[in-house]
Amino acid sequence: MFPFCFEWIWDMSHIVFMGGLWFALIIIGLGMTYCIGRTFYDTYIFKGKDGHN
Repeated sequence: MFPFCFEWIWDMSHIVFMGGLWFALIIIGLGMTYCIGRTFYDTYIFKGKDGHN
């Protein structure tokens, strides 16, 4: 069930589930953003300074 369906009822179990879902998605998104940013930083900022080509 999705919030835009007619059968959706905002009771406590749905609120907790959706809160947990969005919390997990935010944590995954932040982790991926950090990894992509760190990769960009290491690739373009420190390019060739550590002796690796």
